[in-house]
Amino acid sequence: MMSIYISAAHKSSGKTVISLGLCAAFKERTLKVQSFKKGPDYIDPIWLSQASGNACYNLDFYTMSDDEIRALFHQQQSDISIVEGNKGLYDGMTVSGGDANADMAKLLNSSVILVIDTTGITRGIAPLLMGYQAFDSDVNIAGVILNKVAGERHESKLLQAIEYYTDTPVLGAIRRSKALIINERHLGLVPANESAQSQAFIDSAGRIIADQVNLDKILLLNGLTPKGGTPLFLKKEKKVTPPLTASPLSLTVAVAKDEAFGFYYQDDMNAFKSLGVKIEYFDTLKASKLPRCDGLFIGGGFPEMQLEALSNNHLLLTDIKSKIEQGLPTYAECGGLMYLSREISHQGKTHKMVGVIKGDTVMTPKPIGRGYVQLTPTKAHPWSGVAEKIYAHEFHYSKLENIDPKTHYAYKVLRGVGVDNKQDGILTYNLLATYAHLRSVGGNHWVKQFVNFIKVKL
Repeated sequence: MMSIYISAAHKSSGKTVISLGLCAAFKERTLKVQSFKKGPDYIDPIWLSQASGNACYNLDFYTMSDDEIRALFHQQQSDISIVEGNKGLYDGMTVSGGDANADMAKLLNSSVILVIDTTGITRGIAPLLMGYQAFDSDVNIAGVILNKVAGERHESKLLQAIEYYTDTPVLGAIRRSKALIINERHLGLVPANESAQSQAFIDSAGRIIADQVNLDKILLLNGLTPKGGTPLFLKKEKKVTPPLTASPLSLTVAVAKDEAFGFYYQDDMNAFKSLGVKIEYFDTLKASKLPRCDGLFIGGGFPEMQLEALSNNHLLLTDIKSKIEQGLPTYAECGGLMYLSREISHQGKTHKMVGVIKGDTVMTPKPIGRGYVQLTPTKAHPWSGVAEKIYAHEFHYSKLENIDPKTHYAYKVLRGVGVDNKQDGILTYNLLATYAHLRSVGGNHWVKQFVNFIKVKL
């Protein structure tokens, strides 16, 4: 398996669109493409999954060990793996490094393709590339893709400077185009699950990238040519898929998945299935009641963008409230917490929600909590086997107001914001609702803990 790591000098350089285009272009060549995203990101993986045709997986130094990262990376068999970085190549949490994209690329032994936003740059491209190469000689910067090139004259000046001063291969030059712009929201790109035109955009990006990037050159990086000289992209092999040994299905967990809720880690969903749990997806905008289930999981998303439709679905709101009050084991994160509160206020309007959480959600113009968090469980935490320290993340532009002062919480916040800067994880009935996004890795195997909790409550 060959792998390429798409990085840049800084964020908003066009990494995601180029990664999408590469996934689509290689998929069009009938290659099996596996995508990955560095860091705690849900939105880019939704797009990358759609573009590649395979579920995207997150690789994150904060929540995962090096061994876990390597294992997850190598478990996914493909012809080519495309890892999209976050921020810049050398950007990380510490000044000394160790958690940056460069470190991830070295850990995975991936060839780095640097995406450079060339707006306003000509000869200056040379010292920039030279500096990035010299900063860490162990990072294999295999080539550069020039992005947002103004025209032929601009491209010519860039190429002359790169060829004269550096030995960095130019793998493509992408012209500035409105066709390569995805609408953004406060957490980044608008999720693909909200856009009816997402596939058309991906197809268009794939065509543009195939035309303006040398795909053959990328595929032949590091001399990856099979014996006999046949280029990888022309090689055809019949693949034998080993039979899967399925576990007997004993539990069903209903999972909200639609335009309002879509923030789920694929490896968490895999963890449910590995425990013999059947996932039953339902649409909060259309379903009149929950599917038959033993537990309920409502993940994150942007419910504030679907407030009218969510609020008007009275039958489902009533059914969810009734089932939780009857004791249905439930776990909710961020957008799910907001949905289960009494109401959500956004842009001067207030819409009624499920109402099982005694608190009101208010959307805010600036982030309330954004970044990595560290939690420790309280004595009230209802699950067994919970780690003493939980490493997770939060991204929310909302807060809870008018919270019942008698509310119990599952976590104390050691780093981050949570519900009130001190606590997170609202507990009521058999519900745990938190602003933190957990991931079933490291010592925090929350999926197994939740499943065991469901079994106890049956």
